[in-house]
Formats: sequence, structure tokens, C-alpha cells
Amino acid sequence: MSTGTVLATDPHVVSCTLAPRFEAVRTAREFTRRTLDDWGLEEIFDDVALVASELVTNALRHALGQCEPSRVPAQSGPQVPADALPIRISLVHRSPQVVCAVSDPSSTGPVAREADFVAESGRGLHLVDSFSRSWGWHPLAGAGKVVWALFDVRTAVPGTAQLSSSGRHRRSA
Repeated sequence: MSTGTVLATDPHVVSCTLAPRFEAVRTAREFTRRTLDDWGLEEIFDDVALVASELVTNALRHALGQCEPSRVPAQSGPQVPADALPIRISLVHRSPQVVCAVSDPSSTGPVAREADFVAESGRGLHLVDSFSRSWGWHPLAGAGKVVWALFDVRTAVPGTAQLSSSGRHRRSA
């Protein structure tokens, strides 16, 4: 099994530990669907799941230091050290907002690249920026970081991005 879900004492704060494998992206989407359904927030699933997928993919590709997926043989899966710390996705619902946060063992913050529409990768943070109200990251005590994205439920319209002119690409200590 690739995940162990933890429900805190607060039902509006839930986390799921993900195994360091590409299947973790699917697990994160399923976790997001179940959680948003439980909260009655199905209408924001598409946006939150897209962002969750991008944040987990970034953690797998960059934070765990694995090779580009195109260079990994299809049968072997990603090359991840056996002692690698897990990736964790957390969802927090504090009306009228939902936060999707992904923590990983790297202390290096995410960097949005210049959009290259011909490249097969490199647009993930641009998608996060487009589909969330704001996003940012924080270092964790000791080691690691958490990358988060904020969604405003009150203005959520299925299939549309929630835009805001402030709060983008913040890093807080």
C-alpha cells in the first residue's frame, strides 16, 4: 500500500503519507477527492486535484533528487533512496478557504521556470499559480519544506481559476 491516512482530532485537517513512487500522484488525487467529498466541496475538486498533482509531482522529481521520468526505464519506476523521507499531502478546511499543502524532505524551495511551451515539463508552478488563489512555501524545522496553495471556496466556480493579484510566490521563514 502506498499511503497511510491520518485523521487528526480536527476533521477539517487531514493528511496522507505518500510513498516515494509515481503512483503517489494518483493516491494524492484520490485522497483529495475523498476529503473534498466528505467536506461537501466537490465543486472545487478539479482545481485542487490539479494543484495537488503538480505539487506531489514536483516533490517526487525535485525534492527526492530522482532522475527525469523520461530517463527512468518504464519497468523500474523512479530511483529513490530506500531511506528517503516520505512526502505528505495535507488538506485544511477553514471556511471559506481550503489549503492544500505538500511537505517533502528537501529544504530547497520551488522555482518557477520561464514558460517553455515546447518542453514536456516545467509548467507545473504556472498551473499552481493559475488555479489557486495564492501559493508559497515554508522551510520546516530541521529539514524539509512545505509548499502550499490556497483556494477560496466562496468564489469557486467549477473549471475556472481563482485569481488574486496579491500573495503569489511567497516564501516565509
